[in-house]
Amino acid sequence: MTKPFSVQRIDHIVFRVSDLSRSIDFYRTVLGCDVVRQREHLGLVHLRAGASMIDLVSVDGKLGSRGGAAPAITARNVDHLCLRIEPFNEPDLIAHLSKYGLAPLGSAEVNFGAEGDGLSLYFPDPDGNVIELKGPSVTAATSEP
Repeated sequence: MTKPFSVQRIDHIVFRVSDLSRSIDFYRTVLGCDVVRQREHLGLVHLRAGASMIDLVSVDGKLGSRGGAAPAITARNVDHLCLRIEPFNEPDLIAHLSKYGLAPLGSAEVNFGAEGDGLSLYFPDPDGNVIELKGPSVTAATSEP
């Protein structure tokens, strides 16, 4: 069965963290990642990791609080996996997902990733882990500050 897209690479991974400052320091100091964007209203920091991104969300921030308790043996730490795909055609993606009994968690929206702002569509895997399919970057005119 053919798919309406091909996976290019992992765009970014999002970790829920209990101490955002400590985690930023760790990824900067230990791994040499640079902060490229901070979105305080979401409790979110984007760090460059080569061609990809590592995003950190504070467990008490808008995004991180959706995951429940702070990371521990019984609480999830990874928010979602983002796969960079081409092409990004929302109707084709929705049709493809529906063949497997899956539905997106909402409409496609512009989100920031390793290449900049681009359309994304989210859906759950069988265990409830969230997968983001992210298309190529779009013009800065449609980007979120």
